[in-house]
Amino acid sequence: MPQNDMRKFRGDYQEFREMTEKFYQKEINVAQYKGFSGRFGSYAQRGGAASMLRLRLAGGEISKENLKFIVDSIASYQISLTHLTTCQSLQLHNLSKTQVCALAEEAFDHGIISLGGGGDYPRNVMCSPLSGVQKDEPFDVLPYARAAEDYLLGLLGKVKLPRKLKVAFSNSRDNMTHATFRDLGFVATPQGKFDVYSAGGLGREPRMGVLVAEGIEPAKILYYIKAMVDTFTTHGNYQNRGKARTRYMQETLGVEGYRDAYQEKLGQALAEGGLDLTLLENGALDGYPSLTASPKQGDGKTLEHSRAIPQIQDGLYAVSYHPIGGNPQPEFWKKLYDAILPMEGVTARISPEQDLYIINLSASEAEQILELTADGAESLFETSVSCIGASICQVGARDSQKLLHACMEAVRKEGLTKALPQIHISGCPSSCSAHQAAALGFRGGVKQTPDGPKPAFAVFENGCGMQGQEAFGTDLGVITEEEIPSFLVELGREIASRNTDYRTFTETHRDEFLKIVEKYA
Repeated sequence: MPQNDMRKFRGDYQEFREMTEKFYQKEINVAQYKGFSGRFGSYAQRGGAASMLRLRLAGGEISKENLKFIVDSIASYQISLTHLTTCQSLQLHNLSKTQVCALAEEAFDHGIISLGGGGDYPRNVMCSPLSGVQKDEPFDVLPYARAAEDYLLGLLGKVKLPRKLKVAFSNSRDNMTHATFRDLGFVATPQGKFDVYSAGGLGREPRMGVLVAEGIEPAKILYYIKAMVDTFTTHGNYQNRGKARTRYMQETLGVEGYRDAYQEKLGQALAEGGLDLTLLENGALDGYPSLTASPKQGDGKTLEHSRAIPQIQDGLYAVSYHPIGGNPQPEFWKKLYDAILPMEGVTARISPEQDLYIINLSASEAEQILELTADGAESLFETSVSCIGASICQVGARDSQKLLHACMEAVRKEGLTKALPQIHISGCPSSCSAHQAAALGFRGGVKQTPDGPKPAFAVFENGCGMQGQEAFGTDLGVITEEEIPSFLVELGREIASRNTDYRTFTETHRDEFLKIVEKYA
């Protein structure tokens, strides 16, 4: 990013301090502050007595230097809650007005930018968390995600961008970043190219992305980002804030109309030139190193463990860690830092499913990290995903974290964690947990009952993010919050009694599955 942009951004934090002071002095209200503070990746928590700060981490990558800053900040400010987001950011919670302002500036000075972490700005650029180390990937897409992040940050304050702009890169058909239904998604192909999707997104009125280009040269990605932005500035809805998202251009222009409009802007961008990325002779992206060429060697040992993933680099492993609810204990970060500090080339990455991957480990190092992370999920159900929830979020309708822990307790008590799928719980229709793309998802709301309205969640099933199998979940009805743990226990019992898995059960015993749903919904 140009230095003059960095200097300007640094100066903007003084205004953040001033507006935060006004909010805590009650000179401006929650809505006014939210409209301003989102630009800095910060929101007031529910009740207005504390703040959160969202740290941008391109592709979810946390270097040792980043990790040291996080550890030092937790110690200095006695931070009591950390949260891994589904956009691969890290949120720090329960901050005072002094803490949030100081932390935002200190993070910036340490190369961790919160700008654009919220509000009407480009969000953290997403990337497959094992890119560069995953077997069978076409190529490492993380360097391109980093380049895209720098380009988008350079647009802040210069272009009125779509709201909540999300750009994603995928290195495999797992499509963990949902690149095929984001505002803009780059999907690696076996030929070493990218296919490009645009104008998709979750939330209210979700849309699959439109395939706008196939087999593009990776060095050309910035032109495709510019084309998406220029298409929105020409055809996007600036009048209705609720529809100031790229996916609504599919409504106004139609799918083919959007594709044509995008291609027109792309042609103009390519004609103007100046956005080519530079590839070195070895194929690496200049300025953005890749782990694919890491010189690190294994230690001659091999390791078999459900959370140890063999890397493409012979003898090296990645270890997955899923803290329940995506909330690592604050003290965990120091333990992790102390453990990996002497380990050559080891970094951590946040996944879109709230996992933390510690990568580039020898077998012996992986054994240490497995022991350190033994308190995490050990079954698919335990890796369930939840947004931060209404106890903290200003716009959340329901406390998704509370529900997740209630479900976890009930299912564990019955010994059914291996029978159930990973569930995704969103406190509101914003789909921050991606409940619409989950095998089983829940969205916060209200249910009218004979005893009056009760806290509840709509149930969605059969969503899928896998490339080639993308589907948004079907709404099966609404279950009261208090009954959802019982619903999952009964469902788990039926699945376990047939010695099968959730997906097979819902396909081969469809009537039994729907009867259980109808009993509660």
